[in-house]
Amino acid sequence: MRLDEDYDYDYGERKGGIPVGTAAIAIVALMALVLVIVFMNDSKKNSSNSNHNLNTQTQVKQSEDVSQNDYISGSTLTADDLDIWDMYPVEESEEVASSEKKKEKESEEVIEDPAEDGKHTKITYADGTEEWVLISPYLTKHTYDFTNLVCQSNIMKYYENGKKISYLGADISKYQDYIDFAALKSAGVDYVMIRVGARGYSTGQITLDENFDDNIIRAQEAGLDVGVYFYSQAVTEEEAIEEANFVLEHIQNYQVTYPVAFWMENISNDKARIDELSKNDKTTIARAFLNTVKDAGYMPMVYGTKEWLIKDVDLSKLSDYDIWLSQNGDVPDYPYRFSMWQYSSTGDIDGISGYADLNITFIDYSAK
Repeated sequence: MRLDEDYDYDYGERKGGIPVGTAAIAIVALMALVLVIVFMNDSKKNSSNSNHNLNTQTQVKQSEDVSQNDYISGSTLTADDLDIWDMYPVEESEEVASSEKKKEKESEEVIEDPAEDGKHTKITYADGTEEWVLISPYLTKHTYDFTNLVCQSNIMKYYENGKKISYLGADISKYQDYIDFAALKSAGVDYVMIRVGARGYSTGQITLDENFDDNIIRAQEAGLDVGVYFYSQAVTEEEAIEEANFVLEHIQNYQVTYPVAFWMENISNDKARIDELSKNDKTTIARAFLNTVKDAGYMPMVYGTKEWLIKDVDLSKLSDYDIWLSQNGDVPDYPYRFSMWQYSSTGDIDGISGYADLNITFIDYSAK
């Protein structure tokens, strides 16, 4: 067999090249180096992944600790901050329902006490029952400062800027029997309101107060100013005008410098002819009487208790007339305008034996 001439038979290598043994060693070394490099890179990756996993586990553990304890040092996060339910919007119907419940609760909490809200006034009826009624924003309110009221020895006085501007009065009828008007004047009384007469609450008959003429004559002789009043039980405008004309007839010969007052009230424990009248009826009847008096040149006035004035007549239709309020006590709580106040029906004063009806007026009617 003939061998190629380019090979050295003794060493088994190509003539003029690298020995075969040396090349094999070099290749093995190179492969070993590659394996070392690969191994080292894998070690670094494993180390890096290990550290990353450790950090991730630590963070998850911390997050779990925060969720469980609601607080970690140096953080303001709480369990509520991690509540996943806040990520989803509440349905509109739920929001509306929640809002309505909140409003209902607030409405229940804001119920005001009528005794404290300044918008109501208390009515006490004859049977002792009470009612809080809304004060009308459309009626004229009085402007009196009742801290300026002074009551001494049953005599009421009212001051403004340190000066007394009130006038003391007494209303009288046959029920006070004989009056010593001179003694009344000396006791400080400035005027008297004298009853002219009345209509019977059952019969409807008009009668003259049997002491009227004697009372008005002697009152004027004592130097007292005089006003008058009539107790009405009219059930029609015609009857009211009849009553007014009756009064005018009996005062025409006297000097009446104070008002002519209309007085109507309900009767307790008995049936009266005005029982079936409505609020509007009573108001219309009052206006008929008052307009007749006014047309005759006198000063008309409405007398009544707080209950009567607020509940039984329409004050908005009587706003042209002065009010004579009847309310016993040291301070009236009637909210609307009035110019005369009967503050006591059980007063004690010289000139009247027994109980006296005492009044104070804030206007000098005699100067009008």
